Amino acid sequence: GPTFLPTRTSIAGGVRGKALKMFYCTHKMFAGLPELGISNGEDLKETLTNCTEPLKAIDQFQTENGILLPTLQSALPFLDLHGTPRLEFHQSVFDELCDKLMERVATIAEGKDEDRYGKLKELLEKSFPLVKMPSIQPVVMQVLKHLPKVPEKKLKLVMADKELYKVCAVEVKRQIWQENQALFGDEVSPLLKHYIVAKEAALFSSDLSILHNFFSPSPKARRQGEVVLKLTQMIGKNVKLYDMVLQFLRTLFLRTRNVHYCTLRAELLMSLHDLDISEICSVDSCHKVWPNSCVQHVFYVTKMLMVLLSRDLSMILCDPFSSNTLVLSTVRNLQELLSQDALPRDSPDLMLLLRMLSLGQGAWDMIDSQVFKEPRLELEVVTRFLPAMLSVLVDDYTFTVEQKLPSEEKTSLSYPTALPDNFNKYLQENRVACEMGLYYALHIAKQRNKNALQRLLPALVETYNDMASGDIFLHLLTAHLTLLSDEFGNEEFCSAVFDGFLLNSFSSKDNVHRHNLRLLLHLHQKVLPSCVETLVKTLEPSKQVPKEIEQDLEHLQIRNTLYKLQFGIAGLLHVLFARYHTK
Repeated sequence: GPTFLPTRTSIAGGVRGKALKMFYCTHKMFAGLPELGISNGEDLKETLTNCTEPLKAIDQFQTENGILLPTLQSALPFLDLHGTPRLEFHQSVFDELCDKLMERVATIAEGKDEDRYGKLKELLEKSFPLVKMPSIQPVVMQVLKHLPKVPEKKLKLVMADKELYKVCAVEVKRQIWQENQALFGDEVSPLLKHYIVAKEAALFSSDLSILHNFFSPSPKARRQGEVVLKLTQMIGKNVKLYDMVLQFLRTLFLRTRNVHYCTLRAELLMSLHDLDISEICSVDSCHKVWPNSCVQHVFYVTKMLMVLLSRDLSMILCDPFSSNTLVLSTVRNLQELLSQDALPRDSPDLMLLLRMLSLGQGAWDMIDSQVFKEPRLELEVVTRFLPAMLSVLVDDYTFTVEQKLPSEEKTSLSYPTALPDNFNKYLQENRVACEMGLYYALHIAKQRNKNALQRLLPALVETYNDMASGDIFLHLLTAHLTLLSDEFGNEEFCSAVFDGFLLNSFSSKDNVHRHNLRLLLHLHQKVLPSCVETLVKTLEPSKQVPKEIEQDLEHLQIRNTLYKLQFGIAGLLHVLFARYHTK
């Protein structure tokens, strides 16, 4: 058949079609070019629509809008001879120029020229119309990033466009956030939720160990946590944003009473301290009295405490990590007083510790009432409860020494079963005394003093504001009880721990239910089989419970079944082995 030979007209028509198609795909992307006096797709469309010779029109368009370097035109044909597409050449030149320009922007911003920001603003005005062009956008964003104060009109345009807002640098976002608290709150909220979820998950960890518990991470490690670092980056040196975050934390703490917000408040301040952000640290009064590791050296704040009482200082003292150190220091101080034969009221260090503990415990009430004054420490806590606690410590010490004596020197001394008068009353009515009582329980568990523990646990069934049912205490108690794992083979001790304390409120409190299961999952092989059966049946839920409880209970039932199977197989093998040797 006849061969179709393309004519110049058909070629031109095809070129025109491809060019117009390319225009429709890209004309929005290059919409800002006319503002800079540069031809764009609209001009190309008009030229191709009205011309009679598309190829010549395209050549002219390329010449007028290409690289305006006379010596280049004669060199381009050599690239053609080497098979290098013009697009590849122009793209490489463009990329190189972009890199150079971005380096130049950074150099100008970091220089000492008084007019450096004026130059950047001028460059911004020229380049901003092309901010939607993907190839130019990085340059525009680089300019925006290095301007300490971006023109308000430009900020509003970036904020209104989700794509631009998403890709702009955090330095630009800070300028947007400081004028838009709601938008900043939307950015911060997921981080705060993630932080709280992580803290609560740590309290229900399946790993029960006194060496690896909630308080094991070092202060430095905690300050370098993902959320803390992200918030630190978002805040930068912006005092207004820092104040916004603090307000978010206060509001959430007030709404939920969740003390982990207090922890985040403290960690955030110390992270900024590590980065030497003096713009913020110098205006935060807490930083003046709470330097790095100050919790380990609490007496640094003796003179400053009354001067800088505030809602933020009370929040920092309410941080579980701070209160943990304060109470442990108080217990150590009582032990020192015991060895010195001194009274609690005669120790200035002890009084300061108690005041700080009381201030931290009163953080929520202080923020709620907006009355920022130091809570009054009840005198009877010092004059009656602490002496009673010292007498309990004396009982522990006396009994421990007695057990270490040779048999012939031992007396018929038995460990007291009752607590001093009004000891329970203070645990129920005073939060400072209650906190001390809870940590005393941890102290005697760590000493593996089962007698003292059996004596104290019944008193913890009813405590101030039900503090003994708190996740942090139960997390620590279950970890400390693993040190007494062999004692769970004794029915009396097992009953004292579970029936006498842990099982008292599990049916009404899901968190207590979970901690019971955590402990039993860890110790079920140490507990008497008959007790395990009873506990498993008792812990079966009678109502709808969270899936975590269902999962833990299922794991416990599986492990218990496997253990009984192993125990049965071992017994059978023992019988068979005995019969074999008898024959």
